[in-house]
Amino acid sequence: MSEEARLRYAWRVLSVVSLASILIALGSSSLNVALPEVVRHFHASAAAAGWMLLSFMLASTVLMVVFGRLADMYGRRAMYLLGLATYTVASLLLGFSPGEWYVVGLRVFQAAGGAMLLANSAALLTDAFPRRQLGRGMGIYIASFSVAQLVGPTLGGFLTHRFGWQWVFWYNVPVGLACLAWGAFTLRRTERSTGDKGIDLPGNLLVLVSLGGLLFGLSQVGDRGWTDPLVLGGIVVFAGLLPVFVLVERRSRHPVVDVGLFADRVFALDLLAAFLSTVARMAVVLLVALFYQAVRGEDPVSAGLRILPLSVTMMVVSACAGPLQARFDARVVALAGNVVGTAGLVVLLACVSAGGGYAPILAALVLLGAGGGMFMPATATAVLDELPAHRVGIVNAMRLMVQNSGVVVSNALALSLITIPLPAPLRPEVFAGTLSRTAPAAVDQLVAGYRLSLAVMTAISLLAVLASYGGRRRTAGTDRRTKAKALTGSTPQRPLSVPVEVDWPDGHR
Repeated sequence: MSEEARLRYAWRVLSVVSLASILIALGSSSLNVALPEVVRHFHASAAAAGWMLLSFMLASTVLMVVFGRLADMYGRRAMYLLGLATYTVASLLLGFSPGEWYVVGLRVFQAAGGAMLLANSAALLTDAFPRRQLGRGMGIYIASFSVAQLVGPTLGGFLTHRFGWQWVFWYNVPVGLACLAWGAFTLRRTERSTGDKGIDLPGNLLVLVSLGGLLFGLSQVGDRGWTDPLVLGGIVVFAGLLPVFVLVERRSRHPVVDVGLFADRVFALDLLAAFLSTVARMAVVLLVALFYQAVRGEDPVSAGLRILPLSVTMMVVSACAGPLQARFDARVVALAGNVVGTAGLVVLLACVSAGGGYAPILAALVLLGAGGGMFMPATATAVLDELPAHRVGIVNAMRLMVQNSGVVVSNALALSLITIPLPAPLRPEVFAGTLSRTAPAAVDQLVAGYRLSLAVMTAISLLAVLASYGGRRRTAGTDRRTKAKALTGSTPQRPLSVPVEVDWPDGHR
């Protein structure tokens, strides 16, 4: 295939995965706004209401690695189309749910479809794009999520108010069918694994139990606190099963997570930087929204508008990531993104107060959006670019699993820290956004909690900077051969994927 023909196909693939990513991100963000209406319709309990959101997050995080492995074995095209079909059918059935726990169960079914899509989207782009254009394509793909985050809350509120709660799910059906038809027409069959085919059932079960326990425990921190037996039990389950999981995976013929990949220092630091960066910054949107309601007494619509600059900046910078990665190494761009994001947290920490103006917070949000817009596509490119085709799916799934876990840790950590200075009876007022009206004397205590939370998040972000810096300091030939040996069991005699010019130790090109 000529370079021009390959590029035309790559842009068509980008249109498929971007539409699907918008579909999933819209489904998540629109339900956040529509959830009260769904809860009122079913007279749902607080536990059921929480699990309507939590079940999707847990299931998609755990299943990503499984579907990444299956896609490497049987082909990404088939897995991607199956994911679109599953997500669309689940959305249709959700609108007919007869009770709140049916919604929870069908959200797991919907999450399975979403995991098939997310585990393969970046992998499909890596297969399709020439190396010099990959950063640009990955940036536009990441920007599509920002577009959905901008539109999702407004769309969810409009559909619920105008047509009823069912349409928060049903609008996915025509969009999903259109994506399915376009994907079936556009996507070509990808390379399958030629090695031993099989599923690591013990490994998958350990992922489900250990990671599920951790995420469940952390999701309860905001309501129960860090010392609650349920929270501690989830963390203990994860910590106890982690070494068992590593042992099982080392002995497995076809592991769900190839622990040998972590023999490459750069790969391990890339994933560590992605996790730490996510933990440090993903809770900012929620924190700022709560701040303007609980501290400043604003309504949810006004608070939501305050956050828009972060998403807009991230969308614009992500879309422009290609030229940056064409000029600089992807890991250098990721390092710069972490530095800019850390600067945003420092500004936010310095200016958060009960009576300050919006301008410095706006500046902090712009810096955070720019940092995220640089870091996310650059990290995806850096992690996936040098892999052999039959390993892209599983590695991308590992990357997404790490980031999804970081989202839960970020929210749990931030929400528990901001309420520490408050008396226990007042903590629900923070999450209801009514503290400034019901207990104005406690506002300063909440601000102190915000400073504590932002200080911890800033420290974690500095660790992410160090991880990114460590990742970019590689000896090209040595580390690349180390990664190759971890992936294939031997040193390669040819490049792992597309040709990349590197300085080998002996001076040859």
